Amino acid sequence: MSNSISDTNTTSMKNHAIFYGIVALVFIFVLLVFPEDPADFGPLTMIPAAFLLLYVFTTKRILEALFVSSILGYVAVYKAGFLYPFNDMLLETMMDGDVAWLFIVCGLMGSIIALIEKVGGAFAFGEWVAKRATTKKSACIWTWILGCVIFIDDYLNSLTVGSCMAPVTDKYKISREFLSYITDSTAAPVCVLLPVSTWAAFIGSLLEQNGLAGEGEGIAWFIRSIPFNFYGWFAALLVPLVVLGIVPIFGPMKKAEQRAQETGVLAPEGSEKIDIRGGKAVEAHEGAKVMNFILPILVMIYASMAAGYGSLNVFSIDALMSLDLQLGVLITVVFMFFLYIPQKLIDPEEFADTVMDGIKNMLMPLIMVVLAYSFGSASEEVGFIQYCIDLAMANVSPQMLPITVFIVFGITEFIMGLSWGMYIVAIPIVLPLAAAMDVNPAIVIGAVTSAGVFGSHVCFYSDATILTSAATGCNNFRHAITQAPFGLVAAAIAAIGFLITGFMFV
Repeated sequence: MSNSISDTNTTSMKNHAIFYGIVALVFIFVLLVFPEDPADFGPLTMIPAAFLLLYVFTTKRILEALFVSSILGYVAVYKAGFLYPFNDMLLETMMDGDVAWLFIVCGLMGSIIALIEKVGGAFAFGEWVAKRATTKKSACIWTWILGCVIFIDDYLNSLTVGSCMAPVTDKYKISREFLSYITDSTAAPVCVLLPVSTWAAFIGSLLEQNGLAGEGEGIAWFIRSIPFNFYGWFAALLVPLVVLGIVPIFGPMKKAEQRAQETGVLAPEGSEKIDIRGGKAVEAHEGAKVMNFILPILVMIYASMAAGYGSLNVFSIDALMSLDLQLGVLITVVFMFFLYIPQKLIDPEEFADTVMDGIKNMLMPLIMVVLAYSFGSASEEVGFIQYCIDLAMANVSPQMLPITVFIVFGITEFIMGLSWGMYIVAIPIVLPLAAAMDVNPAIVIGAVTSAGVFGSHVCFYSDATILTSAATGCNNFRHAITQAPFGLVAAAIAAIGFLITGFMFV
């Protein structure tokens, strides 16, 4: 037995030595072969991205892959002097307003979820849904409905739906991979179909900031693009078709469902590392009240709109377009203190401890998102996105522009992992191109938006994948690999839609 273990350890060490030897050779190749001027990189700009994907698929270690690939990008640009620029990038990333917002919002969302579970709100909500979701299919449909209802923001959607529906779907031995797929497919894909979401506000503001829409007209152009946001439509509508068996479960997801049904192992190996509950089951609470779940969620939505709009009268489009989740979650935590303490569900010290535990539970997902930002910065340094754009748009016809935009930016987003960052680069480039070709801007806006959602949806390290995995308690690599086939089906249908639209309306 000891000889067998020794042989296994020796083989493992050899495999590691070979793998990291290849990694070292890649770095040496980059140092010796890449030109001094990044403008001369040409096809070489794709090496860091290819290296990242190979690293992820080989090791399944996404944190490590993002970190090493980010360094590789900086080595390509700065050669042996990469360390100082890389260090500066890390500091700039951590001090970036968007990253600070992410830590506050997602950290406190972790606290809100931990508090709801601590006082029995999650248990009560699970019991309430369980009385109505009496079968496996109905539990999945309820998850899809809840995801469609919480459409204000994809982070709020994923963290709320995933964490609260896991105890319900666990009762029917639904794999965490399948729960993650449903949750993720009703987050960003639904947010981009409604003009009352953070996505609509962001894209509308980009259109105005770049002079592509007049002041106050950004949302109007976003609304015009909704019928052409094919990926959002097909990704969201594919879920009930899969749940009801109209579209069969296939690929890695089928194996995950078989594992869950036959062995009772719901979460894939390694899920406890990213699970915001630390792999713990929701505890039963006698006399738990569902209002202790519903009221904080309602207050968070209302407070986010009121804080952004600067008025308590939030029943207007302007309020819905001015969401401030940062203030919203802060107000919600304070509200929960005054809601739970008088009920004697928790004492002030336990409340403070639970808030801190919730923040700590979010650290792994947040670090992963920060490293995804770092790799995005490295990709910009080597000129990856610009190279892809120049290559794809060189000889494209007006009729082929919508499908080209969708495919090119879908692929770049899959590699970059940051949909909003891609929009900042893509929108100022493709919309003037559409105007020069006399292509309807609404179609191109729909194509760019669809590309961002698709790429983020199937990416192994996008913020959407990471936060959904954290909320549902599912290893994020397994979530991505099981969801990808369904994302590709929706993308294929969307591509056909953009192809037909290009020839019908251009």
